[in-house]
Amino acid sequence: MIPNSQCVFIVDDDAWVRDSLTVLLDLKGYRTQSFASAEEFLRDYRPASAGCLLLDVRMAGMSGLELQLALRERQIKLPVIVMTAHGDVPTARAALVAGAVDFLEKPVDPELLLVTVRAALDGDAAQRSVARKVEQERRKLDVLTVRERQIMEMIAEGTHNRDIATKLGISPRTVEGHKARLMDKLQVRSVTELVHLVLGAMPETKPGDFKSWF
Repeated sequence: MIPNSQCVFIVDDDAWVRDSLTVLLDLKGYRTQSFASAEEFLRDYRPASAGCLLLDVRMAGMSGLELQLALRERQIKLPVIVMTAHGDVPTARAALVAGAVDFLEKPVDPELLLVTVRAALDGDAAQRSVARKVEQERRKLDVLTVRERQIMEMIAEGTHNRDIATKLGISPRTVEGHKARLMDKLQVRSVTELVHLVLGAMPETKPGDFKSWF
């Protein structure tokens, strides 16, 4: 079943191509939106819109590759499938290097198109699911005070309560109190769960890099 929240965005300056792709995808139950230029798509697209992008490589005005770079600059991670004529394969490869998930040669094979689009949509759904989980974990950390964040960082790095107390100039008992409160706020029962939560909130962070987060 195809979620209504997902859309296949088609960007091609050839009206016949746009129309034929739209008809094919609509018949298979996909929601589509087409654009005659990269500039038009860039103006109208909203990052919250889930789906994938079917993108022609060579177009009047901004090229497909230039649109990819513009999306990257805006940190838009919409999966891109580039479409190209036979003579543009080297250009399509450059688009893959720039982050496209696949490329299709024109005239596009309908069955291959459907398989490629389905994979791109599944990838976008998975990526957005991970992003939502990361945001949820980050929001959990927002409830901590500055002192609790300091102590959480040290605990996650493996520092013992007595050493934390020495570094912060407070008593071990005070450290234990902060530790109990922060773990209660975060609803974790062990240091292991605490580390997993922090890593979930910042996937690119390693345990020894917590200071870059705080």
